[in-house]
Amino acid sequence: MASTTSIMFQGTGSDVGKSLLVAGLCRAYHRRGLVVRPFKPQNMSNNAAVTEDGGEIGRAQALQARAACVPLSIHMNPVLLKPESETGSQVIVQGKVETTAKARDYYALKSQLMPRVLDSFSIISDEADLVIVEGAGSAAEVNLRDSDIANMGFAIAANVPVALIGDIDRGGVIASFVGTHALISQAERDLVCGFVVNKFRGDPSLFDDAISLIEDRTGFSSLGIVPYFADARFLPKEDAMALDNRDDQEQANGLIKIAVPRIPRIANFDDLDPFMAEPNVQVVIVEAGNPIPGDAHAVLIPGSKATLADYAFLCEQGWDIDIAAHHRRGGMVIGLCGGYQMLGQSISDPSGTEGPPETRNGLGLLNVNTVMGGEKTLVETQGQEVLSRALVRGYEIHMGDTTGEDRNRPWFTVRGYEPEGACSSDGLVMGSYLHGMFVEDAFRQAFLSRLRAGHHSDLAFEDRIEKTLDGLATHLEEHMDLDKLLKAAG
Repeated sequence: MASTTSIMFQGTGSDVGKSLLVAGLCRAYHRRGLVVRPFKPQNMSNNAAVTEDGGEIGRAQALQARAACVPLSIHMNPVLLKPESETGSQVIVQGKVETTAKARDYYALKSQLMPRVLDSFSIISDEADLVIVEGAGSAAEVNLRDSDIANMGFAIAANVPVALIGDIDRGGVIASFVGTHALISQAERDLVCGFVVNKFRGDPSLFDDAISLIEDRTGFSSLGIVPYFADARFLPKEDAMALDNRDDQEQANGLIKIAVPRIPRIANFDDLDPFMAEPNVQVVIVEAGNPIPGDAHAVLIPGSKATLADYAFLCEQGWDIDIAAHHRRGGMVIGLCGGYQMLGQSISDPSGTEGPPETRNGLGLLNVNTVMGGEKTLVETQGQEVLSRALVRGYEIHMGDTTGEDRNRPWFTVRGYEPEGACSSDGLVMGSYLHGMFVEDAFRQAFLSRLRAGHHSDLAFEDRIEKTLDGLATHLEEHMDLDKLLKAAG
C-alpha cells in the first residue's frame, strides 16, 4: 500500500523501548533533512495530547512529532484506547470519541477500524519523506492476530517493513527474538528487515556470539545494539507504568515536597514531569494503603479518566481526611482536571457518562459543583495566572461543566479574557481544567516560591527536553545502522 518510505518498529514484548527509539529516530532523520512523521495505529494510554486539528492522540506520538519538528495530527494515532475500568475503555478514533467498549466488544470492533487506520496512514504518508511506525505490545501475540490492527496485521495490510526490538535489560532477549520468529507466519517473517537489541549495559562485544546465534536461528540481520540511555528519564513518559519504576532517591533531599495520591485511572500525569525535574522539589507518589505525608508543602490531585470512581477510591484510602488535615495546617491543595472536580462540593453524572448515574459529595474545599456530560472539550490554551501574571500555555481535555462562587476567583485567564479554574477565599486551594502549564518556567518558579519563600531554580524545562531529544538522536546514530535502516524502509 505505502508508496512513501516507511519502517515499523515492533517489540518482542511490552515496554522494550519502542516509543523512545521512534522518537530518537524521528529527530535523527529530521536532522538529515527528511520530512518525518510518526505513526502508531493503536495506542492505549490515559496520557493524551490535543492536536491542532481538534482531536487527541497518545502523548508518546506527541513527543515523537516534537522530535520530528512537525505539528500534531489526529492521523498520527488513529485509534487511542483510554482505560476507564479494569475491563473497559473509551475508544478514540481519528481524534474523537467513538464509543466505550469492554475488551471483548472492542476485539469484535477492531476489524471495522482497519480501513480508518489505513486511511490515516495514507494521509500521514502523503505528508512525509519517511514514516516511522510504532507497534503496540508484542509482535507475537498470535492469540489476537485475527483482528490485529496494531502489529503484524497492520504491517501486512500496509506492506510496511518491520524491525523487531528486544529489551536485554529484562533478560531473555535471545529467546524473545527466536520465539517471535517461531510464532509469526512466513509472510510476517518476510517483512522483518532486522532486529535491534535495546537497553544494553556493559561491553557489547561480549554479545557478538549471541547476535550471530539470533541471525542464524531467525535469518534476521542486526540493526544495532543500543546501550541504555540514562537521559531518557528527562523525557515525558508514555503511560502510568512509568510511575511504578521511578526513582524517588533523586529527589530525596528536595526542599519542597509535593504529595500526589496515586488514583487508579490517573490521566495526563505528565503534569508532574516539570516538578520531578526540579532539583529542589520532591514529588511523592502516595500509593494505596499509605497516608499522605504530613510534611508535604502541597497536595496535588491529578487528572482522572474516571473521576467518580477515582474519587471513591481516594476516600476509601482515607486521603480525603488527610487532605482536609493538610489544608487545616495551612498546606496548599491543587486539583487538575478530574482533581479539580474532586475539590468541589459535588460531582454529578446524571447521564452515566463515566458509569452508572450518580452524585457524590466532593472534598468541599472549593465552592464549585461539577456536572458530567456534554461534548468533550479538546483545545490548546494560552493565558496567564491571575496572581503572578505569569504567562501559561497548555491544553484542556475533559468532559463536564464546573460552576460556583469560587469560579469568581479564577486561577487563570485564558484566551485573553475568559476565567479558568477557581481559587478558595484563603488562597490555599486552586483547581483548573488546564494541563501542561507547569512546563512554563516563570509560572512554575512563581508557584514554587509560594510553597517555599526564596525558592529559585535555573531549570529550563523545555530546553532540556530538546537537548535530550538531540542527545538521543546522536546516541542512536552511534549505535544503529541508520543507512541500512533507511534502505530497508524503501
